[in-house]
Amino acid sequence: MTTLSKPGYPPGTVITGKWRKKRYIVERMLGKGANGRVYLVQRPGHRERYALKVGYDTLDLQSEINVLKMLKKQMSDHYLVEADDHQDDSGDVPFYVMRYIEGSQLQRFIRARGIEWLGLVGLRLLQKLSVLHRSGFVFGDLKPENVMVSNYGHVELIDYGGVSAVGRSVKQFTEWYDRGYWNAGSRTGDEAYDLFSFAVMCIQLLDEGVLRTASAQLPQLRSVSDLQAALRKSPQLKPYADWLKRALAGEFAGSREAVNHWKSTIYAPSRPDHKQGTTPLWLKNSFIMSLIILGCAVYLFLRT
Repeated sequence: MTTLSKPGYPPGTVITGKWRKKRYIVERMLGKGANGRVYLVQRPGHRERYALKVGYDTLDLQSEINVLKMLKKQMSDHYLVEADDHQDDSGDVPFYVMRYIEGSQLQRFIRARGIEWLGLVGLRLLQKLSVLHRSGFVFGDLKPENVMVSNYGHVELIDYGGVSAVGRSVKQFTEWYDRGYWNAGSRTGDEAYDLFSFAVMCIQLLDEGVLRTASAQLPQLRSVSDLQAALRKSPQLKPYADWLKRALAGEFAGSREAVNHWKSTIYAPSRPDHKQGTTPLWLKNSFIMSLIILGCAVYLFLRT
Protein backbone atom coordinates (compact mmCIF):
# COMPACT_ATOMS: atom_id res chain seq x y z
CA MET A 1 0.00 0.00 0.00
CA THR A 2 1.40 3.41 -1.01
CA THR A 3 0.65 6.44 1.13
CA LEU A 4 1.35 9.94 -0.17
CA SER A 5 3.26 11.93 2.43
CA LYS A 6 5.37 14.42 0.52
CA PRO A 7 4.30 17.98 -0.42
CA GLY A 8 2.17 18.59 -3.47
CA TYR A 9 3.43 19.05 -7.01
CA PRO A 10 4.40 22.65 -7.92
CA PRO A 11 3.33 24.30 -11.21
CA GLY A 12 5.27 22.95 -14.16
CA THR A 13 5.54 19.42 -12.76
CA VAL A 14 4.99 16.77 -15.43
CA ILE A 15 2.92 13.80 -14.28
CA THR A 16 3.39 10.85 -16.62
CA GLY A 17 1.20 7.76 -16.57
CA LYS A 18 3.17 4.59 -15.94
CA TRP A 19 0.88 2.42 -18.07
CA ARG A 20 -0.84 4.70 -20.58
CA LYS A 21 2.17 7.03 -20.94
CA LYS A 22 0.06 10.18 -21.18
CA ARG A 23 1.72 13.31 -19.81
CA TYR A 24 0.03 16.09 -17.83
CA ILE A 25 1.59 19.43 -16.89
CA VAL A 26 0.49 20.88 -13.56
CA GLU A 27 -0.81 24.47 -13.75
CA ARG A 28 -1.90 24.85 -10.13
CA MET A 29 -3.52 23.01 -7.25
CA LEU A 30 -7.31 23.29 -7.21
CA GLY A 31 -7.81 21.92 -3.72
CA LYS A 32 -7.03 19.19 -1.23
CA GLY A 33 -9.17 17.01 0.97
CA ALA A 34 -9.09 14.08 3.33
CA ASN A 35 -7.87 11.58 0.74
CA GLY A 36 -5.97 13.50 -1.92
CA ARG A 37 -5.08 16.63 -3.85
CA VAL A 38 -6.64 17.89 -7.08
CA TYR A 39 -4.61 19.77 -9.71
CA LEU A 40 -5.48 21.73 -12.81
CA VAL A 41 -3.45 20.14 -15.60
CA GLN A 42 -3.01 20.29 -19.36
CA ARG A 43 -1.61 17.79 -21.84
CA PRO A 44 1.34 19.09 -23.93
CA GLY A 45 0.11 20.36 -27.28
CA HIS A 46 -3.55 20.32 -26.26
CA ARG A 47 -5.77 23.25 -25.27
CA GLU A 48 -8.21 21.30 -23.11
CA ARG A 49 -7.55 21.34 -19.39
CA TYR A 50 -8.31 18.60 -16.88
CA ALA A 51 -8.60 18.07 -13.15
CA LEU A 52 -6.17 15.42 -11.92
CA LYS A 53 -6.55 13.86 -8.48
CA VAL A 54 -3.56 12.33 -6.71
CA GLY A 55 -4.44 10.01 -3.85
CA TYR A 56 -2.92 9.85 -0.38
CA ASP A 57 -3.62 6.13 -0.12
CA THR A 58 -3.60 3.60 -2.95
CA LEU A 59 -6.46 1.46 -1.65
CA ASP A 60 -8.70 4.45 -0.89
CA LEU A 61 -8.17 6.01 -4.31
CA GLN A 62 -8.60 2.69 -6.10
CA SER A 63 -11.97 2.26 -4.39
CA GLU A 64 -12.95 5.72 -5.63
CA ILE A 65 -11.75 4.89 -9.16
CA ASN A 66 -13.78 1.67 -9.18
CA VAL A 67 -16.94 3.62 -8.39
CA LEU A 68 -16.19 6.14 -11.14
CA LYS A 69 -15.53 3.42 -13.70
CA MET A 70 -18.85 1.79 -12.88
CA LEU A 71 -20.64 5.12 -13.24
CA LYS A 72 -18.88 5.82 -16.53
CA LYS A 73 -20.42 2.66 -18.01
CA GLN A 74 -23.88 3.98 -17.14
CA MET A 75 -23.32 7.64 -18.01
CA SER A 76 -21.65 8.34 -21.34
CA ASP A 77 -21.05 11.96 -20.33
CA HIS A 78 -19.44 11.12 -17.00
CA TYR A 79 -16.33 13.08 -16.18
CA LEU A 80 -13.80 10.27 -15.60
CA VAL A 81 -11.16 10.36 -18.37
CA GLU A 82 -8.57 7.81 -17.24
CA ALA A 83 -6.74 6.35 -14.25
CA ASP A 84 -3.05 5.48 -13.97
CA ASP A 85 0.01 5.56 -11.71
CA HIS A 86 2.81 8.09 -11.65
CA GLN A 87 6.35 7.27 -10.53
CA ASP A 88 8.23 9.76 -8.39
CA ASP A 89 10.78 9.62 -5.57
CA SER A 90 8.25 8.00 -3.22
CA GLY A 91 7.36 5.22 -5.66
CA ASP A 92 4.12 4.62 -7.57
CA VAL A 93 1.49 7.27 -6.86
CA PRO A 94 -2.07 6.59 -8.10
CA PHE A 95 -4.06 9.28 -9.88
CA TYR A 96 -7.11 9.71 -12.03
CA VAL A 97 -8.06 12.38 -14.56
CA MET A 98 -11.42 14.15 -14.81
CA ARG A 99 -12.98 16.66 -17.13
CA TYR A 100 -12.38 20.12 -15.72
CA ILE A 101 -15.64 21.92 -15.08
CA GLU A 102 -15.36 25.64 -15.85
CA GLY A 103 -17.51 27.24 -13.22
CA SER A 104 -17.71 27.79 -9.50
CA GLN A 105 -18.66 26.01 -6.32
CA LEU A 106 -22.39 25.82 -5.70
CA GLN A 107 -22.52 28.40 -2.92
CA ARG A 108 -20.58 30.98 -4.96
CA PHE A 109 -22.74 30.29 -8.01
CA ILE A 110 -25.99 30.88 -6.11
CA ARG A 111 -24.64 34.04 -4.48
CA ALA A 112 -23.59 35.42 -7.86
CA ARG A 113 -26.60 34.36 -9.95
CA GLY A 114 -29.42 34.45 -7.39
CA ILE A 115 -31.47 31.93 -5.42
CA GLU A 116 -33.91 31.52 -8.32
CA TRP A 117 -31.25 29.24 -9.87
CA LEU A 118 -31.59 26.76 -7.01
CA GLY A 119 -34.58 25.07 -8.63
CA LEU A 120 -32.77 24.07 -11.82
CA VAL A 121 -29.38 23.40 -10.22
CA GLY A 122 -31.02 21.41 -7.43
CA LEU A 123 -32.90 19.28 -9.95
CA ARG A 124 -29.74 18.43 -11.87
CA LEU A 125 -27.91 17.61 -8.66
CA LEU A 126 -30.71 15.32 -7.48
CA GLN A 127 -30.63 13.57 -10.85
CA LYS A 128 -26.88 12.97 -10.43
CA LEU A 129 -27.49 11.50 -6.99
CA SER A 130 -30.28 9.31 -8.33
CA VAL A 131 -27.93 7.73 -10.88
CA LEU A 132 -25.38 7.09 -8.12
CA HIS A 133 -28.06 5.51 -5.93
CA ARG A 134 -29.29 3.23 -8.72
CA SER A 135 -25.70 2.00 -9.02
CA GLY A 136 -25.73 0.96 -5.37
CA PHE A 137 -23.75 3.82 -3.86
CA VAL A 138 -24.28 6.81 -1.57
CA PHE A 139 -22.28 9.99 -2.10
CA GLY A 140 -21.92 10.65 1.63
CA ASP A 141 -20.01 13.92 1.92
CA LEU A 142 -22.50 16.12 0.09
CA LYS A 143 -21.81 19.84 0.64
CA PRO A 144 -21.60 22.99 -1.53
CA GLU A 145 -17.81 22.67 -1.85
CA ASN A 146 -18.22 19.29 -3.58
CA VAL A 147 -20.61 20.61 -6.23
CA MET A 148 -19.36 22.55 -9.25
CA VAL A 149 -21.77 24.53 -11.43
CA SER A 150 -20.99 25.88 -14.90
CA ASN A 151 -22.28 29.22 -16.17
CA TYR A 152 -25.14 27.36 -17.86
CA GLY A 153 -26.20 25.51 -14.72
CA HIS A 154 -24.51 22.21 -15.57
CA VAL A 155 -23.76 20.37 -12.33
CA GLU A 156 -20.92 18.01 -11.45
CA LEU A 157 -20.00 16.26 -8.23
CA ILE A 158 -16.25 16.70 -7.89
CA ASP A 159 -15.05 14.60 -4.96
CA TYR A 160 -16.07 10.95 -4.79
CA GLY A 161 -13.78 10.20 -1.84
CA GLY A 162 -16.75 9.84 0.50
CA VAL A 163 -18.72 7.44 -1.68
CA SER A 164 -19.87 4.31 0.17
CA ALA A 165 -21.83 1.25 -0.88
CA VAL A 166 -25.47 1.27 0.21
CA GLY A 167 -25.73 -0.39 3.61
CA ARG A 168 -22.15 0.41 4.63
CA SER A 169 -21.05 3.16 7.01
CA VAL A 170 -20.57 6.56 5.40
CA LYS A 171 -16.82 6.98 4.81
CA GLN A 172 -16.60 10.78 5.05
CA PHE A 173 -19.01 13.46 6.21
CA THR A 174 -19.14 17.12 7.19
CA GLU A 175 -20.98 17.89 10.42
CA TRP A 176 -23.61 20.38 9.22
CA TYR A 177 -24.82 18.05 6.47
CA ASP A 178 -24.55 14.83 8.48
CA ARG A 179 -27.73 13.10 9.64
CA GLY A 180 -26.02 11.88 12.79
CA TYR A 181 -24.96 15.40 13.74
CA TRP A 182 -28.66 16.34 14.00
CA ASN A 183 -29.58 13.11 15.84
CA ALA A 184 -31.85 12.35 12.91
CA GLY A 185 -30.62 8.86 12.08
CA SER A 186 -27.59 6.65 11.67
CA ARG A 187 -24.52 7.09 9.49
CA THR A 188 -25.35 3.96 7.53
CA GLY A 189 -25.35 4.83 3.86
CA ASP A 190 -28.78 4.94 2.22
CA GLU A 191 -30.55 7.21 -0.24
CA ALA A 192 -32.20 9.13 2.58
CA TYR A 193 -28.77 10.08 3.93
CA ASP A 194 -27.88 11.99 0.74
CA LEU A 195 -31.36 13.55 0.56
CA PHE A 196 -31.01 14.76 4.14
CA SER A 197 -27.64 16.35 3.30
CA PHE A 198 -29.18 17.95 0.20
CA ALA A 199 -31.98 19.44 2.31
CA VAL A 200 -29.57 20.95 4.85
CA MET A 201 -27.50 22.33 1.99
CA CYS A 202 -30.59 24.03 0.56
CA ILE A 203 -31.37 25.58 3.94
CA GLN A 204 -27.84 26.93 4.08
CA LEU A 205 -28.04 28.40 0.58
CA LEU A 206 -31.43 30.02 1.14
CA ASP A 207 -31.11 31.19 4.76
CA GLU A 208 -27.79 30.37 6.41
CA GLY A 209 -28.73 32.34 9.52
CA VAL A 210 -31.48 29.94 10.58
CA LEU A 211 -29.13 27.00 10.06
CA ARG A 212 -26.48 28.56 12.29
CA THR A 213 -29.07 29.23 14.96
CA ALA A 214 -30.34 25.65 14.85
CA SER A 215 -26.82 24.20 15.02
CA ALA A 216 -25.97 26.28 18.10
CA GLN A 217 -27.86 23.82 20.33
CA LEU A 218 -25.93 21.54 22.67
CA PRO A 219 -25.10 18.25 20.86
CA GLN A 220 -27.42 16.21 23.06
CA LEU A 221 -30.29 18.65 22.48
CA ARG A 222 -29.77 19.19 18.77
CA SER A 223 -32.47 17.56 16.62
CA VAL A 224 -34.12 17.58 13.24
CA SER A 225 -37.07 19.43 14.79
CA ASP A 226 -34.80 22.49 15.03
CA LEU A 227 -34.40 22.39 11.25
CA GLN A 228 -38.11 21.82 10.68
CA ALA A 229 -38.90 24.80 12.93
CA ALA A 230 -36.63 26.90 10.70
CA LEU A 231 -38.75 25.92 7.70
CA ARG A 232 -41.82 27.46 9.33
CA LYS A 233 -40.05 30.68 10.30
CA SER A 234 -38.06 31.56 7.19
CA PRO A 235 -39.82 33.22 4.21
CA GLN A 236 -36.87 32.28 1.97
CA LEU A 237 -37.45 28.59 2.66
CA LYS A 238 -41.22 28.68 2.12
CA PRO A 239 -41.24 27.70 -1.61
CA TYR A 240 -39.30 24.52 -0.84
CA ALA A 241 -40.60 23.87 2.68
CA ASP A 242 -42.71 20.81 1.86
CA TRP A 243 -39.90 19.06 -0.02
CA LEU A 244 -37.32 19.94 2.64
CA LYS A 245 -39.58 18.75 5.46
CA ARG A 246 -40.02 15.35 3.83
CA ALA A 247 -36.31 14.96 3.12
CA LEU A 248 -35.35 15.88 6.68
CA ALA A 249 -37.83 13.34 8.04
CA GLY A 250 -36.67 10.61 5.65
CA GLU A 251 -40.15 10.30 4.13
CA PHE A 252 -39.15 9.83 0.48
CA ALA A 253 -39.22 6.24 -0.73
CA GLY A 254 -36.02 6.97 -2.65
CA SER A 255 -34.24 9.52 -4.77
CA ARG A 256 -36.50 8.92 -7.79
CA GLU A 257 -39.52 10.03 -5.79
CA ALA A 258 -37.49 12.96 -4.45
CA VAL A 259 -36.59 14.04 -8.00
CA ASN A 260 -40.23 13.92 -9.12
CA HIS A 261 -41.40 15.84 -6.07
CA TRP A 262 -38.70 18.48 -6.67
CA LYS A 263 -39.87 18.84 -10.27
CA SER A 264 -43.45 19.38 -9.16
CA THR A 265 -42.20 21.94 -6.63
CA ILE A 266 -40.19 24.07 -9.03
CA TYR A 267 -42.62 23.81 -11.96
CA ALA A 268 -45.80 24.35 -9.95
CA PRO A 269 -47.80 27.49 -10.86
CA SER A 270 -46.80 30.34 -8.61
CA ARG A 271 -49.24 31.41 -5.93
CA PRO A 272 -48.50 35.05 -5.22
CA ASP A 273 -49.36 36.26 -1.77
CA HIS A 274 -51.16 39.49 -0.99
CA LYS A 275 -48.07 41.64 -1.18
CA GLN A 276 -46.97 40.16 -4.48
CA GLY A 277 -50.45 40.68 -5.92
CA THR A 278 -50.72 44.33 -4.83
CA THR A 279 -50.54 46.86 -7.69
CA PRO A 280 -47.38 48.99 -7.42
CA LEU A 281 -47.96 52.59 -6.25
CA TRP A 282 -46.29 54.08 -9.32
CA LEU A 283 -48.73 52.20 -11.57
CA LYS A 284 -51.73 53.41 -9.53
CA ASN A 285 -50.55 57.02 -9.77
CA SER A 286 -50.00 56.73 -13.52
CA PHE A 287 -53.52 55.38 -13.98
CA ILE A 288 -55.05 58.19 -11.93
CA MET A 289 -53.07 60.81 -13.87
CA SER A 290 -54.27 59.28 -17.14
CA LEU A 291 -57.89 59.58 -15.98
CA ILE A 292 -57.37 63.25 -15.04
CA ILE A 293 -55.83 64.05 -18.44
CA LEU A 294 -58.62 62.19 -20.22
CA GLY A 295 -61.26 64.09 -18.21
CA CYS A 296 -59.65 67.44 -19.05
CA ALA A 297 -59.51 66.55 -22.73
CA VAL A 298 -63.20 65.59 -22.77
CA TYR A 299 -64.14 68.81 -20.91
CA LEU A 300 -62.23 71.01 -23.39
CA PHE A 301 -63.72 69.10 -26.31
CA LEU A 302 -67.28 69.72 -25.06
CA ARG A 303 -66.53 73.44 -24.45
CA THR A 304 -65.52 73.98 -28.07
